[in-house]
Amino acid sequence: MDRLTRRRLTDGMTNELTLVTGATGKTGRRVAERLEQRGVPVRAVSRSAARPFDWADRSTWEGALEGVHRAYVAYAPDLGTSRSVDDLGAFTDRAVSAGVRHVVMLSARTAEAGLSPAEKWVREAEQAVTGRAPSWTVLRPGWFFQNFDEAFFLEAVRAGELALPAGEGLEGFIDAGDIADVAVAALLDEGWAGRHLELTGPELLSFGGAVAAIASASGREVRYVPLGQEEFAAMMAGLGLPEELTALLGDLLGQVRDGGLARLAGGVREVLGREPRSFADYAAAVAATGVWTA
Repeated sequence: MDRLTRRRLTDGMTNELTLVTGATGKTGRRVAERLEQRGVPVRAVSRSAARPFDWADRSTWEGALEGVHRAYVAYAPDLGTSRSVDDLGAFTDRAVSAGVRHVVMLSARTAEAGLSPAEKWVREAEQAVTGRAPSWTVLRPGWFFQNFDEAFFLEAVRAGELALPAGEGLEGFIDAGDIADVAVAALLDEGWAGRHLELTGPELLSFGGAVAAIASASGREVRYVPLGQEEFAAMMAGLGLPEELTALLGDLLGQVRDGGLARLAGGVREVLGREPRSFADYAAAVAATGVWTA
Protein backbone atom coordinates (compact mmCIF):
# COMPACT_ATOMS: atom_id res chain seq x y z
CA MET A 1 0.00 0.00 0.00
CA ASP A 2 1.51 3.36 -1.04
CA ARG A 3 1.66 6.44 1.21
CA LEU A 4 -1.13 8.30 -0.62
CA THR A 5 -3.53 5.36 -0.30
CA ARG A 6 -2.67 5.04 3.39
CA ARG A 7 -3.32 8.75 3.93
CA ARG A 8 -6.76 8.49 2.26
CA LEU A 9 -7.69 5.53 4.45
CA THR A 10 -6.45 7.33 7.57
CA ASP A 11 -8.40 10.48 6.72
CA GLY A 12 -11.60 8.45 6.38
CA MET A 13 -11.02 6.49 9.58
CA THR A 14 -10.65 9.55 11.80
CA ASN A 15 -14.45 9.94 11.74
CA GLU A 16 -15.07 6.40 12.97
CA LEU A 17 -15.62 5.50 16.62
CA THR A 18 -12.66 3.85 18.32
CA LEU A 19 -12.99 1.86 21.54
CA VAL A 20 -10.15 2.14 24.05
CA THR A 21 -10.25 -0.41 26.86
CA GLY A 22 -8.27 0.09 30.04
CA ALA A 23 -8.74 3.83 29.64
CA THR A 24 -7.47 4.57 33.16
CA GLY A 25 -4.36 2.42 32.66
CA LYS A 26 -0.84 3.38 31.68
CA THR A 27 -1.28 2.88 27.92
CA GLY A 28 -5.06 3.16 27.49
CA ARG A 29 -5.17 6.64 29.02
CA ARG A 30 -2.44 7.83 26.70
CA VAL A 31 -3.99 6.21 23.62
CA ALA A 32 -7.35 7.87 24.32
CA GLU A 33 -5.73 11.28 24.85
CA ARG A 34 -3.77 11.05 21.60
CA LEU A 35 -6.80 10.00 19.58
CA GLU A 36 -8.91 12.82 21.03
CA GLN A 37 -6.16 15.32 20.21
CA ARG A 38 -6.42 14.18 16.59
CA GLY A 39 -10.18 14.62 16.55
CA VAL A 40 -10.96 10.92 16.49
CA PRO A 41 -14.24 9.93 18.20
CA VAL A 42 -13.24 7.81 21.20
CA ARG A 43 -15.17 5.64 23.62
CA ALA A 44 -12.76 5.30 26.55
CA VAL A 45 -13.99 2.57 28.88
CA SER A 46 -13.03 1.11 32.22
CA ARG A 47 -14.87 -0.28 35.24
CA SER A 48 -15.42 3.28 36.53
CA ALA A 49 -16.40 4.89 33.20
CA ALA A 50 -19.84 6.35 32.48
CA ARG A 51 -20.32 3.38 30.17
CA PRO A 52 -18.59 0.73 32.29
CA PHE A 53 -16.50 -2.07 30.90
CA ASP A 54 -15.25 -4.96 32.99
CA TRP A 55 -13.38 -8.00 31.68
CA ALA A 56 -14.92 -10.01 34.54
CA ASP A 57 -18.49 -8.98 33.62
CA ARG A 58 -19.33 -9.89 30.04
CA SER A 59 -22.69 -8.14 30.28
CA THR A 60 -20.76 -4.84 30.01
CA TRP A 61 -19.16 -5.72 26.68
CA GLU A 62 -22.11 -5.19 24.35
CA GLY A 63 -22.70 -1.56 25.35
CA ALA A 64 -19.01 -0.76 25.03
CA LEU A 65 -18.87 -2.21 21.50
CA GLU A 66 -21.98 -0.51 20.11
CA GLY A 67 -21.12 1.51 16.98
CA VAL A 68 -17.39 0.81 17.23
CA HIS A 69 -15.20 0.25 14.15
CA ARG A 70 -11.76 -0.11 15.73
CA ALA A 71 -10.60 -1.16 19.18
CA TYR A 72 -7.52 -0.85 21.34
CA VAL A 73 -7.57 -3.91 23.58
CA ALA A 74 -5.56 -3.96 26.81
CA TYR A 75 -6.49 -6.95 28.96
CA ALA A 76 -6.49 -6.77 32.75
CA PRO A 77 -5.25 -7.98 35.12
CA ASP A 78 -2.71 -9.86 33.00
CA LEU A 79 -2.40 -11.88 29.82
CA GLY A 80 -0.35 -14.64 31.42
CA THR A 81 -3.37 -16.63 32.61
CA SER A 82 -5.77 -19.12 31.05
CA ARG A 83 -8.68 -16.79 31.77
CA SER A 84 -7.21 -14.20 29.39
CA VAL A 85 -7.42 -16.66 26.51
CA ASP A 86 -11.11 -17.38 27.13
CA ASP A 87 -12.00 -13.73 27.70
CA LEU A 88 -10.18 -12.39 24.65
CA GLY A 89 -11.61 -15.05 22.37
CA ALA A 90 -15.15 -14.31 23.52
CA PHE A 91 -14.60 -10.55 23.36
CA THR A 92 -13.18 -10.68 19.84
CA ASP A 93 -16.13 -12.76 18.64
CA ARG A 94 -18.54 -10.18 20.06
CA ALA A 95 -16.51 -7.29 18.65
CA VAL A 96 -16.59 -8.75 15.14
CA SER A 97 -20.34 -9.37 15.43
CA ALA A 98 -20.80 -5.75 16.52
CA GLY A 99 -18.95 -4.45 13.43
CA VAL A 100 -15.38 -3.97 14.67
CA ARG A 101 -13.05 -4.28 11.70
CA HIS A 102 -9.61 -3.70 13.19
CA VAL A 103 -8.15 -4.57 16.61
CA VAL A 104 -4.89 -3.33 18.08
CA MET A 105 -3.96 -5.62 20.95
CA LEU A 106 -1.54 -4.80 23.74
CA SER A 107 0.48 -7.93 24.41
CA ALA A 108 3.99 -8.39 25.81
CA ARG A 109 7.42 -9.50 24.71
CA THR A 110 8.29 -13.12 25.36
CA ALA A 111 11.47 -15.13 25.08
CA GLU A 112 12.29 -16.34 21.58
CA ALA A 113 12.64 -19.93 22.81
CA GLY A 114 11.91 -21.88 25.97
CA LEU A 115 8.70 -20.04 26.83
CA SER A 116 7.76 -19.92 30.49
CA PRO A 117 4.22 -21.04 31.51
CA ALA A 118 3.01 -17.42 31.68
CA GLU A 119 4.52 -16.63 28.28
CA LYS A 120 2.69 -19.58 26.72
CA TRP A 121 -0.59 -18.09 27.94
CA VAL A 122 0.42 -14.73 26.45
CA ARG A 123 0.97 -16.32 23.05
CA GLU A 124 -2.35 -18.19 23.26
CA ALA A 125 -4.12 -14.96 24.21
CA GLU A 126 -2.70 -13.31 21.10
CA GLN A 127 -3.95 -16.18 18.97
CA ALA A 128 -7.41 -15.84 20.51
CA VAL A 129 -7.53 -12.36 18.92
CA THR A 130 -5.58 -12.84 15.69
CA GLY A 131 -7.50 -16.01 14.84
CA ARG A 132 -10.83 -14.17 14.99
CA ALA A 133 -10.41 -10.48 14.12
CA PRO A 134 -10.64 -9.65 10.40
CA SER A 135 -7.76 -7.18 10.77
CA TRP A 136 -5.35 -6.89 13.70
CA THR A 137 -2.04 -5.56 14.96
CA VAL A 138 -0.32 -6.97 18.04
CA LEU A 139 2.01 -4.79 20.14
CA ARG A 140 4.68 -6.61 22.13
CA PRO A 141 6.39 -4.07 24.41
CA GLY A 142 9.00 -4.59 27.09
CA TRP A 143 8.53 -3.66 30.74
CA PHE A 144 7.13 -0.12 31.06
CA PHE A 145 9.16 2.76 32.48
CA GLN A 146 5.98 3.82 34.25
CA ASN A 147 6.00 0.74 36.48
CA PHE A 148 8.47 2.72 38.57
CA ASP A 149 6.24 5.77 39.11
CA GLU A 150 2.63 4.81 38.33
CA ALA A 151 2.31 1.22 39.45
CA PHE A 152 3.98 -1.83 40.97
CA PHE A 153 7.32 -0.42 42.03
CA LEU A 154 6.46 3.12 43.14
CA GLU A 155 6.18 2.48 46.87
CA ALA A 156 9.35 0.39 46.91
CA VAL A 157 11.27 3.17 45.16
CA ARG A 158 9.92 5.70 47.65
CA ALA A 159 11.02 3.41 50.49
CA GLY A 160 14.52 3.25 49.02
CA GLU A 161 14.71 -0.44 48.13
CA LEU A 162 13.36 -2.51 45.23
CA ALA A 163 13.76 -6.26 45.78
CA LEU A 164 12.97 -8.57 42.85
CA PRO A 165 13.97 -12.02 41.52
CA ALA A 166 15.35 -10.55 38.27
CA GLY A 167 19.06 -10.91 39.07
CA GLU A 168 21.21 -8.81 36.76
CA GLY A 169 19.28 -9.81 33.66
CA LEU A 170 18.81 -7.20 30.95
CA GLU A 171 15.51 -5.87 29.63
CA GLY A 172 14.48 -3.35 26.95
CA PHE A 173 12.34 -1.09 29.17
CA ILE A 174 10.06 1.23 27.17
CA ASP A 175 8.07 4.42 27.76
CA ALA A 176 4.28 4.06 27.81
CA GLY A 177 4.05 7.18 25.67
CA ASP A 178 5.99 5.46 22.88
CA ILE A 179 3.67 2.46 23.12
CA ALA A 180 0.66 4.78 22.85
CA ASP A 181 2.11 6.56 19.81
CA VAL A 182 2.61 3.22 18.06
CA ALA A 183 -0.89 2.08 19.05
CA VAL A 184 -2.45 5.21 17.55
CA ALA A 185 -0.48 4.74 14.34
CA ALA A 186 -1.63 1.12 14.14
CA LEU A 187 -5.25 2.10 14.80
CA LEU A 188 -5.34 4.81 12.13
CA ASP A 189 -3.12 3.21 9.50
CA GLU A 190 -4.11 -0.33 8.62
CA GLY A 191 -0.87 -0.65 6.71
CA TRP A 192 0.38 -2.09 10.02
CA ALA A 193 -2.31 -4.79 10.00
CA GLY A 194 -1.20 -8.38 10.35
CA ARG A 195 1.97 -7.40 12.19
CA HIS A 196 3.43 -8.36 15.56
CA LEU A 197 5.36 -5.22 16.51
CA GLU A 198 8.02 -5.71 19.17
CA LEU A 199 8.71 -2.50 21.08
CA THR A 200 11.63 -1.61 23.35
CA GLY A 201 13.51 1.46 24.44
CA PRO A 202 16.90 2.35 22.94
CA GLU A 203 19.03 0.40 25.43
CA LEU A 204 19.15 -2.73 27.54
CA LEU A 205 19.07 -2.18 31.29
CA SER A 206 18.99 -4.39 34.35
CA PHE A 207 16.58 -3.53 37.13
CA GLY A 208 19.65 -2.50 39.07
CA GLY A 209 20.64 -0.12 36.27
CA ALA A 210 17.13 1.35 36.15
CA VAL A 211 17.11 1.91 39.91
CA ALA A 212 20.56 3.52 39.75
CA ALA A 213 19.28 5.94 37.09
CA ILE A 214 16.32 6.82 39.32
CA ALA A 215 18.63 7.39 42.30
CA SER A 216 20.86 9.65 40.23
CA ALA A 217 17.96 11.67 38.81
CA SER A 218 16.13 12.05 42.13
CA GLY A 219 19.15 12.62 44.34
CA ARG A 220 17.89 9.92 46.71
CA GLU A 221 19.45 6.70 47.90
CA VAL A 222 17.57 3.89 46.19
CA ARG A 223 19.00 0.41 45.82
CA TYR A 224 18.07 -2.76 44.01
CA VAL A 225 18.26 -6.09 45.83
CA PRO A 226 18.22 -9.33 43.79
CA LEU A 227 16.04 -11.99 45.41
CA GLY A 228 15.61 -15.71 44.97
CA GLN A 229 12.21 -16.98 43.87
CA GLU A 230 11.39 -18.41 47.32
CA GLU A 231 12.32 -15.16 49.05
CA PHE A 232 10.18 -13.24 46.59
CA ALA A 233 7.20 -15.55 47.09
CA ALA A 234 7.47 -15.19 50.86
CA MET A 235 7.67 -11.40 50.59
CA MET A 236 4.60 -11.27 48.33
CA ALA A 237 2.65 -13.56 50.67
CA GLY A 238 3.50 -11.19 53.52
CA LEU A 239 1.98 -8.35 51.49
CA GLY A 240 -1.19 -10.36 50.96
CA LEU A 241 -0.82 -10.85 47.19
CA PRO A 242 -2.65 -13.85 45.71
CA GLU A 243 -0.50 -16.90 45.07
CA GLU A 244 -1.42 -16.92 41.35
CA LEU A 245 -0.28 -13.32 40.86
CA THR A 246 2.93 -13.96 42.80
CA ALA A 247 3.71 -16.97 40.63
CA LEU A 248 2.99 -14.97 37.48
CA LEU A 249 5.28 -12.09 38.47
CA GLY A 250 8.00 -14.50 39.53
CA ASP A 251 7.72 -16.29 36.21
CA LEU A 252 8.02 -13.09 34.16
CA LEU A 253 10.87 -11.68 36.25
CA GLY A 254 12.63 -15.02 36.02
CA GLN A 255 12.74 -14.68 32.25
CA VAL A 256 14.52 -11.34 32.69
CA ARG A 257 16.96 -12.93 35.14
CA ASP A 258 17.71 -15.80 32.76
CA GLY A 259 18.39 -13.51 29.78
CA GLY A 260 15.34 -14.46 27.72
CA LEU A 261 14.47 -10.79 27.05
CA ALA A 262 17.98 -9.38 26.57
CA ARG A 263 17.43 -8.06 23.06
CA LEU A 264 16.43 -4.73 21.54
CA ALA A 265 13.69 -4.27 18.93
CA GLY A 266 13.16 -1.60 16.30
CA GLY A 267 9.36 -1.38 16.29
CA VAL A 268 9.17 2.20 17.57
CA ARG A 269 11.64 3.42 14.98
CA GLU A 270 9.95 1.47 12.18
CA VAL A 271 6.45 2.80 12.90
CA LEU A 272 7.18 6.33 14.12
CA GLY A 273 10.38 7.15 12.24
CA ARG A 274 12.14 8.29 15.42
CA GLU A 275 14.10 6.86 18.31
CA PRO A 276 12.26 5.70 21.45
CA ARG A 277 12.60 7.74 24.65
CA SER A 278 15.53 6.87 26.89
CA PHE A 279 15.20 5.78 30.50
CA ALA A 280 17.47 8.64 31.59
CA ASP A 281 15.10 11.21 30.02
CA TYR A 282 12.14 9.53 31.69
CA ALA A 283 13.85 9.45 35.09
CA ALA A 284 14.82 13.13 34.89
CA ALA A 285 11.28 14.19 33.96
CA VAL A 286 9.63 12.12 36.69
CA ALA A 287 12.16 13.18 39.33
CA ALA A 288 11.25 16.81 38.62
CA THR A 289 7.63 16.09 39.62
CA GLY A 290 8.70 14.97 43.11
CA VAL A 291 6.68 11.74 42.92
CA TRP A 292 9.62 9.64 44.19
CA THR A 293 10.10 11.88 47.22
CA ALA A 294 6.42 12.20 48.20
